[in-house]
Amino acid sequence: MEEPTPYIPRPCFLQGRSATIFEATYEQQQLLGEGGCGAVYAGFRRADNVPVAIKHMSGSPVKQTSVIQDGKKQRIPLEVALLQKFQATDSGPSAVVALLDWFDLGEELILVLERPVPCMDLFDYLSTWGSNIPERQAKVIAKQLLDALIEIESRGVFHRDIKLENILIETGSDVPRVRIIDFGCGTFMKEGFYTAAAGTLEDLPPEVFLNSRYQGSQTSVWQLGVVLYALVHGGLPFDEVQDVVHVNPGLSRSLSISCQNFLKGCLSKDPETRSTLESLKGHPWLR
Repeated sequence: MEEPTPYIPRPCFLQGRSATIFEATYEQQQLLGEGGCGAVYAGFRRADNVPVAIKHMSGSPVKQTSVIQDGKKQRIPLEVALLQKFQATDSGPSAVVALLDWFDLGEELILVLERPVPCMDLFDYLSTWGSNIPERQAKVIAKQLLDALIEIESRGVFHRDIKLENILIETGSDVPRVRIIDFGCGTFMKEGFYTAAAGTLEDLPPEVFLNSRYQGSQTSVWQLGVVLYALVHGGLPFDEVQDVVHVNPGLSRSLSISCQNFLKGCLSKDPETRSTLESLKGHPWLR
């Protein structure tokens, strides 16, 4: 199958932060989706017609963090700081959808992001198959998603909300390309434990509810397992928090033993026996 050609838009970080400059620089179009963190619209950059996604966040206070920029310590939105970790490097294109520009308007934060065309989120992509995705196709997506999680962790970032709706699939070539969006629940990676729950409850690992603490990599592996389970079964493994803690979801007998083993490693209730990102990279199922 033909490998997809990565599209890397040129960032355009403007000095001005006013609503007037935003409107003069970008054309906002139809609503793409909305959730607890805000609304996302399609659009394009007027200067060169580059497609963009425009994310508006208002209402609840936006989390801030301190960074060093131009030799000075500054406070900027946390999501902006996280996305800036993935600016293009010599190592090749990132799986993370690029931040092109941002506007802090006081009562509203606007992020201007790369918009791959054509694409759809993984929830809609799964729907196009009618039920589950064939195991071979799911393997292509799982392998890319694993690589994306390893990349995200290597940049010192913990996404914390990996789910079908936060994974885009570029559909313009024979091989679908995985892209990661929405770092609104994200934070910086650390070696210790996190205690504040963030993300989608049904996609969080059981230790969040049992011990009120969790670790970054172990959570990412669990969420990878939830996504893969949905792909090969046509539905999520857990309906509510009680299921996350107490239910071991059944695995389809139509799946290969290797795929079942991969899923069991991801969805181990005990974080200490759960697979790691590194061990999954060498798993026989992905060969």
